Amino acid sequence: MIGFLAFAFAVIGLIHLYLWKRLVRDTTRPGRWRRAGSVAAAVLAVLVPTTLIGTRAGHWWLAWPGYLWLAVMFYLIVVLVALEIPMLVAKLWLRHRRRAAAAAVPHAPEPALVGAAGPAVETPAGEVPLDHSPDRRLLLARGVAIFAGLTAAGISGYGIRTALGPPQLDRVAIPIARLPRTMDGLRIALVSDIHLGPMRGLSHTERIVNMINNMDADIVAVVGDMVDGTVEELGSAAAPLQRLRSRYGAYFVTGNHEYFTEYQEWVDEVARLGLRPLRNERLEIEGLDLAGVNDIAGREFDDGPDFAKTFDGRDPNRPTVLLAHQPVQAVDAAKYGVDLQLSGHTHGGQMVPWSVLVRLEQPIVSGLGTVDGTKVYVTNGAGFWGPPVRVGAPPQVTLVELNSQ
Repeated sequence: MIGFLAFAFAVIGLIHLYLWKRLVRDTTRPGRWRRAGSVAAAVLAVLVPTTLIGTRAGHWWLAWPGYLWLAVMFYLIVVLVALEIPMLVAKLWLRHRRRAAAAAVPHAPEPALVGAAGPAVETPAGEVPLDHSPDRRLLLARGVAIFAGLTAAGISGYGIRTALGPPQLDRVAIPIARLPRTMDGLRIALVSDIHLGPMRGLSHTERIVNMINNMDADIVAVVGDMVDGTVEELGSAAAPLQRLRSRYGAYFVTGNHEYFTEYQEWVDEVARLGLRPLRNERLEIEGLDLAGVNDIAGREFDDGPDFAKTFDGRDPNRPTVLLAHQPVQAVDAAKYGVDLQLSGHTHGGQMVPWSVLVRLEQPIVSGLGTVDGTKVYVTNGAGFWGPPVRVGAPPQVTLVELNSQ
């Protein structure tokens, strides 16, 4: 843990050093504005780890300023890095023009290169090279900084509105080869990653419960990451879950965030609210097996997934729907002939282009796919973690309809 924290803090420091270089040093001359910008960059650099540590310690007031800056910081990095290539191309082109102009004058010496803060160098013709004019460099740097700042703020604003808005209702029909005709059209209300915590509370839960109850589903599946805090802190925010309605009941499996707090307290609380925790177990619902496994993070607490126990004695002729928080768990589920796995965890990437990195860890980021012959549906989740921002991955509650073939 110490090594991980040291690495994380080093990365945060380097990111803010880069932002300081591009947004402060390159855009100001030495003086009070540069000093003020340097102080601001240092404060923001400290704010990020302070927020990550402080919110875990119960100082939830840090969440809004810290996580909002994290979102803006992310998109500043994305925009500025994307601009590095065209800026480099422009500098090379200007340098080529300067050398071509110098070569046109017989026996003209090659002008020396100078740093950003150095004096302008004159060409043989007595002109200041375009790529070495301090005023031109300052103007270019300020233009890039303004563009990056406005773009990052605009994207973050759009993402905040999306994240804090109501989840969209998606409907997906999934054919299951072994599903009995009598269960054709079985409807499962799927929700994941509600993430009750510093920035989402009672009203968030009430909105989700109302959406699910309006679906008139046969089964409700809550597939992990319901909370970011203890029962004492968030029990009242989770209370509306006791109003969930469905024909065959509501079921719950743990996500990795349940293990960040007192997971057993939440398992007990969920059961008290009327949801049945499926903890490496399977039950029969008419002609269907509904199973649930613990999240991978539970292994650190001797409470990880146990597929052998879950599917021990299973009738291979019965179709199986598995609730598992992480899509990657389908690799193990496929070994037991699971027909369909319902998952969350990825948030659909939450903030484009972060979804590219999520794909390195999970076989499916959002929607329906297949892993080793097992169908896997991944919902974007109804909440968010960290920055209250969603870009390219709106919050989602899904109505899954199973069809016989």
